[in-house]
Amino acid sequence: MTAVTTGAELMPAVALFRSLADPTRLAIIRQLAAGEARVVDLTAALGLAQSTVSAHLACLRDCRLVDSRPVARQSFYFLTQPTLWTLLSAAEGVLAATDSAVVLCPEYGEDPDR
Repeated sequence: MTAVTTGAELMPAVALFRSLADPTRLAIIRQLAAGEARVVDLTAALGLAQSTVSAHLACLRDCRLVDSRPVARQSFYFLTQPTLWTLLSAAEGVLAATDSAVVLCPEYGEDPDR
């Protein structure tokens, strides 16, 4: 049997899940899972302002979850870790299996009064 992982050993995973805890970043990741996209493509697909998309892309890039490649005067963004979408798909499976009960969680669920 292995020892229980605690404290500092869990912090990278905590940081990863925090970086994914924003609905806009998740939407961007979902779009990029389908293929590369420019900021203009993401703003059109998500109905968000260019500044919002750019700020979230910067965050995801800082976390090394996305990167970009220049083509002429444009940048095409892509997932650096295609397995990230596998992780999120697995999370959707957990949500389905639990009937999305986490939504009712008093700490992390949807609370309109928060």
